[in-house]
Amino acid sequence: MDNTIVATATGNIVSHLGGIDKIVWITAAYLVTEMAGMPIFGKLSDMYGRKRFFVFGLVVFLLGSMLCGTAQNMDQLAIYRAVQGIGGGALMPIAFTIIFDVVPREKAGRFSGMFGAVFGIASIFGPLLGSYITEHLSWRWVFYINVPVGILTFIFVFFFYHESKQHMKQNVDWLGIITLVPAIVCLMFALEFGGNKYAWNSTQIIGGFVVAGVLFTLFLLVESKAKEPVVSFHMFRNRVFAGSNMVGILTGSAYIVAVIYIPIYIQGVLGGSAINAGLELLPMMLGSSITAPLGGMLANKMSYRNLLFSSCLVFAGGLYLLSTLTPTSSTFEVMAYMTVVGLGIGPSFSVIGMASMSEFDARQRGAASSTNSFVRELGMTVGIVVFGVIQKDVFQNQLKSQFAGLSSKMQGMQNMDPRSMLAPETRAQIPGFILDKLSAALSYSVTHSILWDLIPALMGLAAVFWIGNARFRGMEFGGNAHGKQVDGAES
Repeated sequence: MDNTIVATATGNIVSHLGGIDKIVWITAAYLVTEMAGMPIFGKLSDMYGRKRFFVFGLVVFLLGSMLCGTAQNMDQLAIYRAVQGIGGGALMPIAFTIIFDVVPREKAGRFSGMFGAVFGIASIFGPLLGSYITEHLSWRWVFYINVPVGILTFIFVFFFYHESKQHMKQNVDWLGIITLVPAIVCLMFALEFGGNKYAWNSTQIIGGFVVAGVLFTLFLLVESKAKEPVVSFHMFRNRVFAGSNMVGILTGSAYIVAVIYIPIYIQGVLGGSAINAGLELLPMMLGSSITAPLGGMLANKMSYRNLLFSSCLVFAGGLYLLSTLTPTSSTFEVMAYMTVVGLGIGPSFSVIGMASMSEFDARQRGAASSTNSFVRELGMTVGIVVFGVIQKDVFQNQLKSQFAGLSSKMQGMQNMDPRSMLAPETRAQIPGFILDKLSAALSYSVTHSILWDLIPALMGLAAVFWIGNARFRGMEFGGNAHGKQVDGAES
């Protein structure tokens, strides 16, 4: 719910803090630290238990939320979102793992579907709550609202969750951690600042890519020799696990682009308010809340491959429809297309996690869940930054094209603060013909980015065939799932 609340409030945040060129870091800063923490906390939860690390993640998440609410500029907000992401890195994988620790195997599929439904319901209320808070209170309260909900969660988990005693005593792969985290940070900074603060061929950007490449190479070498690696690559020998993770990373990178840029389109092109942005995200969330539990329930009746192929096909179709939007498109068109996207992405919220964890026993389930979450967040993080670069470059080129041939005074207006387009009160002060040109440039940049976004979506569709004919058949609590070796090549 936090992610959808923040997505809805993005336009309002930028209109107050400025820094539209740094907009991707509202989400990317969170995802970088969340992603880096996932495999670490997942492994630690297998070693020492889920509860203590879930509670730790909750406390850090709430601390980060309170700090975000105090941010005075975009740089501060990005730093505080990174703190919040550390907490999220513990919460996301462990929450899903806990479900499969506490429910009987014959009910695991149904509970996974229920988890997907909870996700969908939270996603529905997120945009509505985010738009209401932004419109009637302040964007700062989209972060403060986490505090009372988090305190209630803390009470329930601390007093009523009795965790499984099946743990594996392992060594922490510190060398893997210190090569992975800086590699991710270097890659993200090189992608973000390339073509913006520094030229793509500058020493800083080339150096960032080189350092990221060297560290990733070292990480792979370290993990191949580590007794207990941060990312358990031996799990990828399992066809179902490898295939589902590949689908997750590709669909995740495609999905996040729509979540971030459609609210910007609604406010900056159609002239909608924050509430409009929230309401028009609602159909996507409603669609996913229907198909997420449905996917969980169907997973033991049909193969993962057939289920995910159908959903990924619908998802790609929805993205294509979004890429056809223009400055004259109606809100009905936006909502209809977002519904298609939501129906398509929904099953992946429950089915991919089920496919990943069903192949392993309780002692490895935390690592399996965290690895799955890690690769999906990796796709989302890279997607945010890469498509953020594409959108930014296309927008700047379109501005030059739209204002070409006008007087020097008119051309100077293309350099006006873009955040004025996102707030109705300042938008009304822009001359009509100038606003039309700005809206056309922003519209083209958003839809052009979504068109490029079809590439990972279609690659995810193709990756579905890697999974094979496996279907969900429940999980054992003591030994390996289905009595198989965890590194078996077949499902």
